[in-house]
Amino acid sequence: MLPRGLVVRRLLERQQAGELATRHVRAVAETVGVSERTVWRWLEQAKATGLVEAPVRQGYAVSDEVWALLGEVGGNVAELRRRLAAAGGASVPSASTLHRVIRRDRRAGRALLVEREPVVAGPSRPDPLSELGLNVVAGQGTGGQVFLREQKHLAQVPVLVPGAQVVHTLAVRSVLRTVAHAAAVGAVVCLYGDAGQGKTVALQYALSQLPHPARVRRVHVGVHPTVPELRRVLADALELGRRLPRGAGEADLTLVNALRQPRVLVLDEAQRLPGPALEFLRGLWDHPDTDTALVLAGAGSERALRRVPALASRVLTWELVPRLSQRELATVMAAFHPLWQDVTADDVAWVDEHVGHGNFRTWAKLTSHLTAEIYGKSRAVVDRRMLERACARLMGPL
Repeated sequence: MLPRGLVVRRLLERQQAGELATRHVRAVAETVGVSERTVWRWLEQAKATGLVEAPVRQGYAVSDEVWALLGEVGGNVAELRRRLAAAGGASVPSASTLHRVIRRDRRAGRALLVEREPVVAGPSRPDPLSELGLNVVAGQGTGGQVFLREQKHLAQVPVLVPGAQVVHTLAVRSVLRTVAHAAAVGAVVCLYGDAGQGKTVALQYALSQLPHPARVRRVHVGVHPTVPELRRVLADALELGRRLPRGAGEADLTLVNALRQPRVLVLDEAQRLPGPALEFLRGLWDHPDTDTALVLAGAGSERALRRVPALASRVLTWELVPRLSQRELATVMAAFHPLWQDVTADDVAWVDEHVGHGNFRTWAKLTSHLTAEIYGKSRAVVDRRMLERACARLMGPL
């Protein structure tokens, strides 16, 4: 990530010259990976205090021992705090602090190794991974972590970069397993993470690997749709068309009848849904005859669902797609596109520190710029200068 001090100093210079525009702040926010409001707050703090660097804060950190205990309790933060208090530790953080720090670490890519699989209530169903055609192999010395042996055929997933391919990262394999599980048991799952983390690519890949991809239906919603609007787009996704009755009660019964079939309904940008629309979904998936899996995805979708506890309690899996960690970047990018195979690990680390920040979409855009620059050159080598030019294009004008 670009240094905060450098970014704030450049913006202040523009502001003092009377040339600062919203597009400058927006470009910085997208590159650094924060909101526009955060960048404006940095500017206000710098003008008030004269300091452009971020203040150094010494906060609570989760040790490896506590992190291992979190895995033992299945990721339940409340139970973790109870055990820490029972152990008589010197200082047990508040529940909000513990939630915040654990969420920050998981978004940064810290892996949580859970010792047991969730138990699904209800009648027995076929094993989701056997239906998917995957074999699960216990990893040696990984504390319960499993590795998946994927099917041989590759998914046709667009990544918007010529010559790129889907990489089987830990996050992609985890999404693959979650979607397979949900499809087999007809459950509700939430796929979330910051914008640009690779949620859509991972989800598209997982859906393409299902035994019956033709049963996947996508629901496209606008911003804050009303319940009638959501009812209509659900009918379109389920191919009910003009057969949907005009009366709300009869229309809902028609939707429930359609949801009896084993399918996967994908609702992207779920954070756009207001409370009444989410309550409407809860009512449909509360019906005992509903056998359709529901995948709610989007940056901030977990916060939207948490505002409707009745629906949140029915989510089988909360699947976080984290940022790429520094230790896996060089390997992942070399597998993502051939042009990264000859780039040194030091150059990859430099790009991630200044621009990439573990954001997969940013790395994909960098790859696009680099492929355009070396196109037609028989002996082109991606060096530091070329990387600097590509990073400058992403940074935008200041």
